[in-house]
Amino acid sequence: MRHVRFASLAAAFAILAAPAFADAPQRVQQGNLVMENIPEIPGEVRERLRQYQNVRGAGFSDFAPGGGVYISTRFAETNQIHHVAMPMGMRRQITFYDERVGGANVRPDGSGQFMFTRDVGGDEFFQGFLYDPATARAIQFTEDGTRNQSFAWSRDGSQMAWASAAWDQRDYGVWAADPANPQSRRMIFQGEGAMGPADWSPDGSKLLIGRYFSINETRLYVLDVASGALTQVNPDVTAAYGAARFSASGDSLFVVTDEGSEFRRIMEISLSGDSKRVVAEHEWDVQAMALSPDGRTIAYTINAGGISELYVIDARTGARRPSPSLPVGITGGVTFSPDGARIGFTHSTADSPGDAWTFDLASGTLTRWTESEVGGLDTSRFRAPELISYESFDGLMIPAFVHRPQGDGPHPVIINIHGGPESQSRPGFSSTFQYWVHELGAAVLVPNVRGSSGYGNEYVNLDNVFLRENSVFDIGALLDWVETQPDLDENRVVVYGGSYGGYMVLASMVHYSDRLAGGVNIVGISNFVTFLENTAGYRRDLRRAEYGDESDPEVREFLERISPANNAHRITAPLFIIQGANDPRVPASEAEQILAAVREAGHDAWYLLALDEGHGFARQSNRDFQREAETLFLRQVLGLE
Repeated sequence: MRHVRFASLAAAFAILAAPAFADAPQRVQQGNLVMENIPEIPGEVRERLRQYQNVRGAGFSDFAPGGGVYISTRFAETNQIHHVAMPMGMRRQITFYDERVGGANVRPDGSGQFMFTRDVGGDEFFQGFLYDPATARAIQFTEDGTRNQSFAWSRDGSQMAWASAAWDQRDYGVWAADPANPQSRRMIFQGEGAMGPADWSPDGSKLLIGRYFSINETRLYVLDVASGALTQVNPDVTAAYGAARFSASGDSLFVVTDEGSEFRRIMEISLSGDSKRVVAEHEWDVQAMALSPDGRTIAYTINAGGISELYVIDARTGARRPSPSLPVGITGGVTFSPDGARIGFTHSTADSPGDAWTFDLASGTLTRWTESEVGGLDTSRFRAPELISYESFDGLMIPAFVHRPQGDGPHPVIINIHGGPESQSRPGFSSTFQYWVHELGAAVLVPNVRGSSGYGNEYVNLDNVFLRENSVFDIGALLDWVETQPDLDENRVVVYGGSYGGYMVLASMVHYSDRLAGGVNIVGISNFVTFLENTAGYRRDLRRAEYGDESDPEVREFLERISPANNAHRITAPLFIIQGANDPRVPASEAEQILAAVREAGHDAWYLLALDEGHGFARQSNRDFQREAETLFLRQVLGLE
C-alpha cells in the first residue's frame, strides 16, 4: 500500500522538519503521538478519566454454527472478534491483532468458517480474511494495495463477492472468489463509480449491485455472472436505496427506498418491471432491513427522531408479527439465524454502551447475551437527553438533544456537532458526554443541523453546495438559544466535532469567535478545494455530489471563499486540532494548513497528530491520551481549573 506509506512518511517528515515560523512551538513526539502546546497531563485528570475510558461495548456479529454468537468487543487496544457460547457466558477471544478487526460474517455452508476485515493504521484499505476454526488460522483472499468492501456470500457459501478499488481509482471493480482458495479470485465486473454487490440470487447465477451517487440517488443493477450482462432495476425512477435483497424466488427485490415518499420505506419491486408494492412504511425513515433465509419474514428498524424501533413483519402481506420490547435506545446489525427462527442485533441505551441480543420469533423470548463493562460507573445517574427544537435564522426548526447537569447553573456548554454531513446525532451511550456532564458540570448540546439525515429528503438537502454556510448559521442560532436559558452560561461555550463536524467547528469559530470560549476540531476539513483534490480517488466524486465540483470556477470560488483556512484571521478563540496521519478521507494536510494559517494570523493552537491512526483514533491508548488532552483544554478554556 505505497500511497499510505508515502503519506505517513510525508507526515513524519513534516513533523521532524523545522517549524515554518520562528516563534512556533517545538513539536514533541511520544511514541506515535506528535504534539504542540499540550501541557503535561496531571495525574488526577488521567485517574478520573480512567473509569469513563474503560467503558466497552459489545456488538452482535453473527450466529455461530456450533451454537452461541460472535461479537465484536475490545479488551486491549482494538476491537476483536469473540465467541459467547451461552447468554451472559464467558467471552472467548478469536482474533488477536494489533489492528482493529471488523465483525464475523459466517460462511453459510455449515463449515464453521467466517470472514472478517482488517486495515492497517486506520488507512481504511480493508482486506478480507477467511478464518477457519478447525485450524485457528486466517488467510487473506483480497489483493494488497486495494480497498475492499460490500462483501456478500452466495446462498450456498461457495462464493464471496466484493467491491475493490485502489487509491486513485474512481471506479470500483466487482470481484468473486472461493475465499478458501485466493487463487480463484477474479473480477466479474468492472464498474463505474462507487459500485458494490448487495446480494446473490438464490441460485447464484445473478448478483445484485448498487451504485451510490449521493444520499439522494442510488441505482440498482442485476448482473448475470456468466454472461456479464447488466440490467438496471427500476430505470425510469431516480431514488435512493438502502438495503436490497432478492426474494426467495429471485423474481423480485425487497428494497429500502424513498421512491415516491419523503421518507424511506420498504418496497417489493418485480424484476420484470410489471409491479411494485409498499411492504412497510412509517412517518420516519426505515433505517435497516433483514430478510429471513426463506424469504418469508422481514425484520427492520425505523429511526423515529433518533430512537430505534424494531419491527418484524410477514414479507408477503406486511402483517406485523411479535417484535421485541426494548428499552429506549439505538438498534443495529439486525441478522437472521440460518434457520430463520431468531434475529440477533446490537442495542444500546443512555446507560448501556451496547450489547448483543437475540429474539426468538416463535416464542417471543428476548435474550441478552452480554452485559458490557462500564468501568465501575454508577449508570443509574446517566439520563437520556431532552429533545428540543430551536428556530434558526430563516425560521427553520432545528432538532437537538440536550444533556443537562444537575444544579441551577449557569453551566458551561459544549456543542457537539456530528460529521457526514448527512449523518445524524442520536441519543445512544456516550461515556464522553457523561464525563462532560458529571465531571466537568457542562451541559452538552447535540444539534442535528440542516443537512442531517433522518428528517426527510427536503431537510437533508438544505446545505448542499452554495447553501453550505446555512448549517453554520444554525449553530449561531443555537448560541442565541443558549442565551435564553437561565441555567446555561453563554460566555462559556465550546464547539466540538469531527470530520465534517470538524469543518463546522472551524467555520463556527470563523463566524462566532467572539461568542465562543474555544473549539476542538478532529480530522476536520479546513479547505474544501484542497480536501477534494487530496481525498482518496475512490471517494472524490461522492463528496463532490455534496460539496460541489471544485473544477467548476463558480463553485471553486465559493468554496475558497467560505473555507476556514482562508479566513483564519477571524479565528481568535482557542483552538485544538486533532488528526490521524493515515487518514484517507480528510488528509493530514488539512490539519497542517489550518494550524499554519491560524499561526500566521498571529494566534496559536494545540495540536495532536497520531502516526498510527486514520479518520479518528481507534487504538485505546491513543484515545486515552486524546481524551486527557481534550479535558485539559476544556478545563482551561471553560475556566474550570
